[in-house]
Amino acid sequence: MLLPLNYNNHQKYLTQLPKIPQTITDIKTLYTPRDFYLSMIKSIADAQQRIYLVALYVEQDQGGQRILEALYTAKRNVPSLDIVVLVDWHRAQRGRIGVISDHTNAKWYRQMAQMHSDVDLPIFGVPVNTREALGVLHLKGFIIDNTVIYTGASLNDVYLHQKNNYRYDRYHFIYNPLLAETLLTYIKQKLLSAQAVTCLNNFSCSKILKIKNNARLLRQALRNSYYHHQGKATQNELSVTPLVGLGKKNPLNQTIHHLLNSTCDTLILCTPYFNLPRLLVRDLIKLLRLGKKIEIIVGDKTANDFYIPTDQPFKIIGSLPYFYEINLRNFLYRLQQYIDNGQMIIRLWKNERNSYHVKGIWIDEKWQLLTGNNFNPRSWRLDLENALLIHDPNQDLLLQREQELKHIRTYTKVIQHFTELEKIADYPVKVRKLIRRLRRIRVDRLINHLL
Repeated sequence: MLLPLNYNNHQKYLTQLPKIPQTITDIKTLYTPRDFYLSMIKSIADAQQRIYLVALYVEQDQGGQRILEALYTAKRNVPSLDIVVLVDWHRAQRGRIGVISDHTNAKWYRQMAQMHSDVDLPIFGVPVNTREALGVLHLKGFIIDNTVIYTGASLNDVYLHQKNNYRYDRYHFIYNPLLAETLLTYIKQKLLSAQAVTCLNNFSCSKILKIKNNARLLRQALRNSYYHHQGKATQNELSVTPLVGLGKKNPLNQTIHHLLNSTCDTLILCTPYFNLPRLLVRDLIKLLRLGKKIEIIVGDKTANDFYIPTDQPFKIIGSLPYFYEINLRNFLYRLQQYIDNGQMIIRLWKNERNSYHVKGIWIDEKWQLLTGNNFNPRSWRLDLENALLIHDPNQDLLLQREQELKHIRTYTKVIQHFTELEKIADYPVKVRKLIRRLRRIRVDRLINHLL
């Protein structure tokens, strides 16, 4: 087995991370968005001490409505419950991309607060930057009593499978008091204490111009923030390490880099949007040259949440899935030899009109990264991201791991050659014209950095 000269340094980095002990009986993996929804509702109803939900957004639709109603009911039934919801400030100020509406999520939160005036349930907006395009709150992890519910899902119809279509993600329920307290402490000390973070269900909600300077101060503080905990797990037991980061050289990014390079035999990577940072591309190529096996599971362009079917009116936002496919096709063209010799497996996920939002890394059946990180330049530089790194030296999680990967692979197709993916000339006319126009003025490079 060939190993790079600095392989031991990558392993040493992972070994030195502080790890929180975890019992196998207190980890439960769910495999469908419907089960996730039902478990969320039950967990909220059973809560006795605290509920802290952190998500990119809670949408004004049936799914979001049911979650908020469940929270209000729980608070009414147990008045001592400490309930707080945090969402991205900018995302709350608009509707869905491509949908013109002045009825924003923030306005809806205020209406819900007015309807339930007897219950205090604050919903806070967190402005990670002064503009949404320059960074959003992408933290994951719901804390209900001493359980951490970790998923990349936000809270709306498709993530909770309320109607015909769903958006597929990962769902882990982890009972661990120290882990829950660690995440909660970060939320309280780094987010809720910041002046830029405002209550969205308050009618005197600040405008971005008023909090612009505070947003800059918050971003500066978050760049140097960490999860602080007393990790006392040994290297021979199941453990979890929470990681958080903002900016290019943050601890989470460093850990992802070291994690990839610690691969002895096999690496599996899932991402919905194929637009890897250059460092990760170099890491993957290095592993292939060393004879490692790599499996990448990515969403088909039609399983992208921005995809617009060809029988519907075209909008500029609908070109994004095509940019991701172009990136993937170029990547495969460059590395076709490793597909041919069986070292690299590329799977495209597609299931009718449902969408794919799975992220994560599995290394040698010993390491597993749960994260909302999309492994793209945006997550690498702009968004506030976090993750849970699970060390499983005795393969205690093997059955759940294999079951989850089996579900993820169910609706996938293995790509044998890069020509199986469409080229620009095959795209719909409006998409083709837009991409070629952007390429002529080199705006496509900028777009890739912001995707």
